[in-house]
Parts: sequence; C-alpha cells; structure tokens
Amino acid sequence: MKLKNNNAATASSGVPPKAVIVRIAPSPTGNLHVGTARTALFNFLFAKHNGGKFLIRIEDTDLERSKKEYEKDILEGLEWLGITSDEPVMRQSDRLEIYGKYAKQLIAKNLASEVDGAVILKNAQTEISFNDLIRGEIKFEDVPSELVILKSDGTPTYNFAVVIDDYEMGITHVIRGEDHISNTPRQILVIEALGFNRPQYIHIPMILAPDRSKLSKRHGATSLLEYREKGYLPQAMFNYLALLGWNPGTEQEIFSMAELIKVFDIAKIHKGGAIFDEKKLEWVNKQHINLLSPEEKIKIIAQEFDVKKIPELDTEKICWKDTSSEETLEHLIESKKIIENGDDLMPYAEREGKGNVLWPVRYALSGEEKSPDPFTLIAILGKDESVKRIEKAIESLSQK
Repeated sequence: MKLKNNNAATASSGVPPKAVIVRIAPSPTGNLHVGTARTALFNFLFAKHNGGKFLIRIEDTDLERSKKEYEKDILEGLEWLGITSDEPVMRQSDRLEIYGKYAKQLIAKNLASEVDGAVILKNAQTEISFNDLIRGEIKFEDVPSELVILKSDGTPTYNFAVVIDDYEMGITHVIRGEDHISNTPRQILVIEALGFNRPQYIHIPMILAPDRSKLSKRHGATSLLEYREKGYLPQAMFNYLALLGWNPGTEQEIFSMAELIKVFDIAKIHKGGAIFDEKKLEWVNKQHINLLSPEEKIKIIAQEFDVKKIPELDTEKICWKDTSSEETLEHLIESKKIIENGDDLMPYAEREGKGNVLWPVRYALSGEEKSPDPFTLIAILGKDESVKRIEKAIESLSQK
C-alpha cells in the first residue's frame, strides 16, 4: 500500500467526547519494553486528563510465543509505574468464540468467504484515508482486495481481533506507536464491513537511541523493570517517559503524576522520534529523590537494598585503604560505643578521618562494598541490630 500524508495536523479538532475510553494492548511475547510503557503512559494521562477510562488488553492469540511470565512482567511493570486498568484485564485468548461469531456474520452478509478453512474478507475499495489527531489526514492507495481475518486453526488475525476488541471495549481513541500506521487501513476495512464507528487515531513517535536508531539491548536496558532493579524511582520513570515525545510548552521538567494529568494535552505530542537519554533519566531521578522526606528515602533504600540480611564479612575489606587492622579495630570499638549511647558518629569520624571510621562501620553494617551511608543503614537496622553487626566485625578483625 502507498501512503500519502498531507501533513495538515488537526489535533485541535480532536476534542474528546464526554466518555473517553482508551487502552494499551501489549502482546506477552517479551518483557515490557520502555516504548510500550510510554505508550501506556500517554493513554493513561489522556484518559485521566479527560475524566475517562484506561483499560488493559493482553493480545495473546499467538499461542506459541505468548508466555504467562511475560504477561506477569508487563502487568507488574505497569503497576510499578502506577498505571492500572479501570476494569478487569481482558485477554484475547478468552474470546476466540466471539471472533468466530463476527466472522460468521460477515460470511452471512457475503462480505467474507471461507478458503481452505480460513475466512477472507472481500474489499472493493482501492483507497482509504483517515484523520490522525497528530499527523492530519493520511491516505493509503492500493488497498488489498482480500484480507485474512480468521486463520484455518480458528484464531483471528491481529487486525480482525483488534477491531472487535476495541468495539466491544468502547474504545474512543486509539493511541499507539507510529509503527501501527500501516495497520490502520486494514482495520478500517474490518470496521466498515462490520458497521462499526471508527475511533479517533493518534500515532505517537517512536523512542530512539541516541544515534537515532531503533532502541535496542545494545543501547542498554530496554525492559522497564530493569530500571527498577537499577534503583530508579517509579515516579521518576513516569516523569521521564512522559517527556519523550511530549512537552507542556513550558520550562518545567519535573512533575508529579497529578501535575502531569492536569497539564497533559494530546495536541502537544511531537511528530518526530524521541531520544532516550539515560543520563537525563538519572538527572530526573535525582530531582525526585531530592523531593523525598528523610523517612521516604530510608523506606525506599530499605526496599531497594536488602540490608536486613545478615552480612558475610570479608576481613580484607573492613579496613579503609592503608589503615591498619589495629587502627580499624579501635575505630569500630569506639563507633559501637557511640551508637550504643545514641550519640552522633560524625564528630568522631571528622576527627579521626571520615574514611577511616565510616568505611568500616558501613561495611560492618551491610557486608557490601557499595551500599547506603552508615547513618541511613543505622536508621534502617535500628540501634540494637547495628551494634550486633559491628560486634561481629570486631570479632572477625580481632581473630585476624
């Protein structure tokens, strides 16, 4: 099919009706990609901004490639971001009879026929055009005269199932990646054959790597939950993804979810690809960390870093740089006394050298070379557990 785009964007004409209903429809053939997460986020923001509904549909009719562990990863990743469905999650694998029913309707109307067990939709149109709320009118020429809608094994093709699901879910706006533009004319053929109303279409730009190639594993993590494992805050990831291909038209870059819902305007989505820059994500994450209260920071660190486990100590790592075992032992003994008394450890550390004191205390508390600072660890573990761990380090060092 040939595509023509008159580039006359008409986003301002896409005033949402009273009942906005949108969806994200991932296939559980892989973990949740940041691109799919960003598409979900745009749908979510659009729905909430307009007082509508956001729904989730799992497109799992590819029985060979669809896996429950991928579905779990997708739903867990969206929930981590704070994106949940306003209705129970729909699964296409539960709806095979419904697709068959609609296929029979088309056969009965002589709009489709069975060939070798498959159902094929007939089409007499040569051109199809539709209005994209971001990109304006898009026209396709040389539309196919036939379209398989039901395979010989009874499973629906992608474009057939999508149309039926969107209709039955009451979807008003289809917000998806621009890679789906080529699917739209085929879906419109099915819509018209079934007598459904078209939803409004909004195709958003792809997320690109810094070299403007398709974002892939070679550019770093692409699975959303990998960023959770790296320690990023969900509110920071939510904030950053919202700025990929959209901006509010102001200088503001740090937003809460409530602020983003309030200012989100679908007309301000860009047409060009958005560059994923992990350095910018790190900056956004730091800004959100700075907004946390001390109590919230400690809670998050406790969740992200398993300080509750009993640390296994390597005596070779307890001492700071060239500090001797004897000196380190003295610092640990004195630090234990200070912590037992509920006093501030910092004056002693500043007098004796921060590294000399704080490194062995931190290592004694965590058993890790990389961990939160000792003051945070003490706050998480509590005085009694902290003292026990320092005593263990003293004993290990004494035996050495």
